[in-house]
Amino acid sequence: MEKYVSKLSLMETEIAIKYVKDNFEKLLAKALKLTRVSAPLFVLPETGLNDNLNGYERAVRFDIKDVGKDAEIVQSLAKWKRMALKKYGFPAESGLYTDMNAIRRDEDLDAIHSCYVDQWDWEKIITKEERTYAYLKKTVKNIYGVLRKMNILVGKKYPELLIDLPKDIYFISTSDLEKKYPNLTRKERENAICKEKKAVFIYQIGWPLKDGKSHDGRAADYDDWNLNGDIILWFEPLQIAFELSSMGIRVDEDSLIKQLEHKGEMYKASNPYCQAIQKKELPYTIGGGIGQSRICMFFLQKVHIGEVQASVWKDDYLLELAKKNIHLL
Repeated sequence: MEKYVSKLSLMETEIAIKYVKDNFEKLLAKALKLTRVSAPLFVLPETGLNDNLNGYERAVRFDIKDVGKDAEIVQSLAKWKRMALKKYGFPAESGLYTDMNAIRRDEDLDAIHSCYVDQWDWEKIITKEERTYAYLKKTVKNIYGVLRKMNILVGKKYPELLIDLPKDIYFISTSDLEKKYPNLTRKERENAICKEKKAVFIYQIGWPLKDGKSHDGRAADYDDWNLNGDIILWFEPLQIAFELSSMGIRVDEDSLIKQLEHKGEMYKASNPYCQAIQKKELPYTIGGGIGQSRICMFFLQKVHIGEVQASVWKDDYLLELAKKNIHLL
């Protein structure tokens, strides 16, 4: 990379971050009929509500003196949201969204990954009959419409930041992506298709492909691997496919067991969350997470996630970035 020059100063960046977050949140809530709710920063591990992500990430754990138990910082709110929809009495075709903050202590840090995670977590009630690819596709298009509106708003306020987004988002399954680029790695496939199409939804993530491995890791107990996916946009400043959202229709009583069996995790079937799904006590839902820092990084055309969030980095890494004129918050 040639010496980097941010299009916004540090103070302008802070103002722009709030502008993007405030407006995107409103647009998303309106498009998906969502109500903002408060969310936990930590949960008790025995509830089964924490997200195990790929299964190897260690949650940050601490003891609470007065309770006499250990709690875990959430890694995402994928499961909590579904429980909350029932508890709060949300009607069908409505849902919730919340600010989610997490600590990913085992994250490999780089320009787009931080150990601090901030995202809008959302979840919406659907019917059993709406658990289809058609419904998933319609929802993805709605979210992409929000991204396009956000681009217009940012462009009006900061004309130098207007991005050329395509009118439509392109859909491709992980198996078709494998057929199209059989000799490329997973990340290379994403880069190739996204560079060509600019806006892509890669769906059906979790089940093994022809080489016996999944396109990417997914927990067995929240997304239905046949009805999920990632929204990725081409990010010109870094020349990469940039994932902004992971989402999907959630597991039902059948897909939950199939996926737990596949991953050898049937022991999870006895926790309260999985029991509630098997007993059909929880609503059928669709939901996902949309990275707040990722959204800001994309629309403000920053080359490092540390330019739009405050986190912790190695001292020598900060010096290396400074030499390239990249200054983190």
